[in-house]
Amino acid sequence: MDEKKWLAAQFEANRPHLRAVAYRMLGSANEAEDAVQEGWLRLNRTDASGIDNLGGWLTTTVARVCLDILRSRRSRREDPLDARGPEPAAGPEARLDPEHEAILADSVGVALLVVLQTLAPAERVAFVLHDMFDLSFDEIAPIVGRSSTAARQLASRGRRRVQGRAQAASDPDVASQRRIVDAFLAATRNGDFEALVALLDPDVALRADPTARQAGAARDAHGAAAVATALLGRRGAQPVLVDGAVGLFVAPGGRLRVVLRLAFREGRIAGIDAIADPEHLRQITLAVLRD
Repeated sequence: MDEKKWLAAQFEANRPHLRAVAYRMLGSANEAEDAVQEGWLRLNRTDASGIDNLGGWLTTTVARVCLDILRSRRSRREDPLDARGPEPAAGPEARLDPEHEAILADSVGVALLVVLQTLAPAERVAFVLHDMFDLSFDEIAPIVGRSSTAARQLASRGRRRVQGRAQAASDPDVASQRRIVDAFLAATRNGDFEALVALLDPDVALRADPTARQAGAARDAHGAAAVATALLGRRGAQPVLVDGAVGLFVAPGGRLRVVLRLAFREGRIAGIDAIADPEHLRQITLAVLRD
C-alpha cells in the first residue's frame, strides 16, 4: 500500500473520533464535517513521515480549526447560543430527519450542547478536549496558545460554567426547585390540570416576550388556572439552571428556541418568563443540572 492510500485509511479510521470532537466543540454537523475535511487537507500538505502519533496530530489539527471557527463566530458577533442550535453529526452525504436529529442530540446531551454554546472559544476547546476526550493540559496548551497552567484555568472556568459552579447537589434551594419542576413537567406532559394548578401560586404570571409570542411558543396569562390552561399538554421542555435557579429550555432536535425563567415562592412556581429573543438569551447564564 502506497503512502497516500495508507494515510487515507488511517484518516478514515480516525474520522468518527474527529467528528465527535468537532461536533462537541461546534454544535453544528456541517461545520464539524468542514473542520474534519480541513484536517485531511492539512494532512495532505504535511510530511507525514515526521508525525509520530497520527491520531494525536489529527485531533490537535481539527481542534485548532474548530477554535478558529469559534473565534470567527465571535468576531462576527453571532449569538453565542447560535440561533440554528446544535445540528446533528452526520457525513456530508446524509441529512437526518428531525426524529434522528433529536436522538443524536439526546445521545450527546441537549442541555450540554446548548450550555457549551455559551462558553468563550478557548474555554470551550479546553473543556471539551480535557473533560470529554481526556487530553492533557500539556497537549491542549499549544492548541489554545496558552501555557499548561492557563489551559487548566480555561477548562476549569468552562467546567464551573457548565456545572453552574458545582450547584445543585449541595444546594437545598436548587434541590427543592428541581423537585417542583420535575412535578411541573410531569403534570404538563400528562395533561393533569389539577396537579399543575396545585404546583402554581394562585397569583402566578406567565409573561412571554414578543419573539416567544410570535413563534407561538407561549402567551401571557395570569392566575393558576389560566397559566395551567396555557401550558397543559406542552412537551419538549427540559430542566436547566437559568441564572442560578432551576428553569426550563425548549430545544427541539437540539435547536434552542425558548428559555423559561421560573420564580418560586413557598414551594410553588410564582412566575414564568418565556424568553426567545436572541439578544435576551445572550445575557442569560445557563448551566447543566446534575441528576
